[in-house]
Amino acid sequence: MTSPLTLAHSPCPNDTFVFHAWTEGLLPGAPEPRLTFADIDITNGMAERAELDVLKISYGVLPHVLEDYALLPCGGALGHGCGPLVLSAEPREPAALTGARIAVPSTGSTAYLLFRLWAADAVPDGVGDIVVLPFHEIMPAVRDGRVDAGLVIHEARFTYRRHGLHSVADMGEEWEKRTGLPIPLGAIVARRSLGEPLLHEIAGAVRASLRAARHDPEASRDYVLRHAQEMEPDVVDQHIDLYVNEFTADLGQDGLRAVRTLLDSSARLGLLPPLPDGALDVTARL
Repeated sequence: MTSPLTLAHSPCPNDTFVFHAWTEGLLPGAPEPRLTFADIDITNGMAERAELDVLKISYGVLPHVLEDYALLPCGGALGHGCGPLVLSAEPREPAALTGARIAVPSTGSTAYLLFRLWAADAVPDGVGDIVVLPFHEIMPAVRDGRVDAGLVIHEARFTYRRHGLHSVADMGEEWEKRTGLPIPLGAIVARRSLGEPLLHEIAGAVRASLRAARHDPEASRDYVLRHAQEMEPDVVDQHIDLYVNEFTADLGQDGLRAVRTLLDSSARLGLLPPLPDGALDVTARL
């Protein structure tokens, strides 16, 4: 009997919705997974240490782990109108962030890459200090004046007005204007040493799990809400509607082009190492 595959993803609604059927054993014949819930900054570190078989990570970490992991073409988070936001307590123009103290959820995140790519043009004289805070602490820090602005992700795009905050810029909107491509946020990777046949099975399990979730959304409802970190049900629904889309089922050529564009643009600014030749060849075959 083979050992279960070790899997880690976040407790966010898009991940629990997509992976519910697979992780709960509802897909006969699929490889057996053993799930660990962890926020994405934790799974990023797990991938960099090559600890587990399958992980949800930030695209910003991908070039650092491609020696050990292949990008799967399904299960991740890309899309339109779903990017991070830069928020402030008072209305501000982007140029007013020159020298500002900015809170971010991680300097290894895709959100941070999108922010740096935007700021290179919008804040040409440069922002000031970058402060890393857990994402749920960023809006209170902006509201209370402990930082000048904050980069927020996930459900914060639906709730920031409740905190009396203002959007300085939408990183996804800026990315789409500049590239015409979907916004790459979170990736699913699997250990290359598992071999391509098993990688095909894993990709098939992720796609089957997504199909099951879409066919019967109520089947996963209690599970998703239980892990949603006290998120209100209407916010959970908005979260899933935004982050689970056609690119979750398959990156396709537009998705792969978006990933390459993000990573190549970041490498040109010195934010990431260059993407090795052929690094995404396995992805294109799965």
